Amino acid sequence: MTEPATGGLPGLPTVKSCPYLPADGHGPGTVTKVRLPDGRQAWAVTGYAEGRALLADPRLTGDRAHPGSPLPLPFTPGPRTRPMLLGAEGQEHQRQRRALISAFTVRRVTALRPRLEHLVHERLDALLAAGPPADLVAGFALPVPSLAICELLGVPYEDHAFFERQARLRHDAEQAPAAMAELGRYLEDLVRAKQSAPGDGLIDALLAHQAEQGATDLDEVTGLALVLLIAGHVTTSSMISLGTLALLEHPEQLAAVRDGTPAWPGVVEELLRYVAGEGTLPRVAIEDVEIGGQLIREGDGVLIVTSVANRDEALLDRPLELDVRRPAGRHLTFGHGIHQCLGQNLARAELETAFRALFTRIPTLTLAAPAGELTTTRGSGLERLPVTW
Repeated sequence: MTEPATGGLPGLPTVKSCPYLPADGHGPGTVTKVRLPDGRQAWAVTGYAEGRALLADPRLTGDRAHPGSPLPLPFTPGPRTRPMLLGAEGQEHQRQRRALISAFTVRRVTALRPRLEHLVHERLDALLAAGPPADLVAGFALPVPSLAICELLGVPYEDHAFFERQARLRHDAEQAPAAMAELGRYLEDLVRAKQSAPGDGLIDALLAHQAEQGATDLDEVTGLALVLLIAGHVTTSSMISLGTLALLEHPEQLAAVRDGTPAWPGVVEELLRYVAGEGTLPRVAIEDVEIGGQLIREGDGVLIVTSVANRDEALLDRPLELDVRRPAGRHLTFGHGIHQCLGQNLARAELETAFRALFTRIPTLTLAAPAGELTTTRGSGLERLPVTW
């Protein structure tokens, strides 16, 4: 067990030479102290076994409002500053998760698949009607997850255009804060409307659950809906654009996909492992923890770099290669432990539906700009993905 000196610490790698690969400079299989962009120190965990163990360790918290969090949430005044799902812990986290979990079961997601198919093909119809070239981010990767989470929440269909617009605005760094505020106001109004005129969706189910418990908290319903919408949209949207780019950049893998050699669920699972979106889960030690020969002290920030841990040689052979024929294996893209992604079944269904439809309906899809010119957003998705066919 060692405690490294604090002077001369390496900075946290943030520069990517390839949009769908981890940031340059991360070494797999290590527990290393690094300096964050704001000058603070934290631990970067890139080993699969170490990352998995820490994600399940109750001596670490995912509360991003904790002063030691390496990725703190920006402070915004108002009642929703209390932890919602991702940052909640203990009994509060269990209570919130129990209220939501029935909406994300395999059975519920299976029932949603026909609507997912309709939404995906609707967007592809518009893309094909407009003709090439096209920006696959604006025309497909952004709207599909937005419309899917709207379907789950029970957003009226006539408001889908609003959500598509908000997805585009949140993709822009300058317009994102105003778009988030507008989205929050919309959801507050929608929750109030549904309280007096219930419909069929997750928001309605949350309100009904609270009524059964005898205590209605409209702010909590709004906050949970907002967390689910943002978390469910950003990750899936990034995966659609980055996964498409990765396949287009690996013609031999794409040929196998187009031939139908591997089954789509397996292709999606390999893309989830290989493609590095945001790829980092923040934690804070609330007790001393020894891991990987290092001592993480109480109060230390921890960054579990899942995008690199997924490439650990201890996890699988040839981890740096994309292989869509690979048997579906384990990865940490959805996290692990009590905070494992609640919406992973929905995300898998969205990705499988989107990729299958995209490459089936546009078999000649190719890049319309050099991959080296493509840039990523703050959430690690692509700013744009020019394609033609």
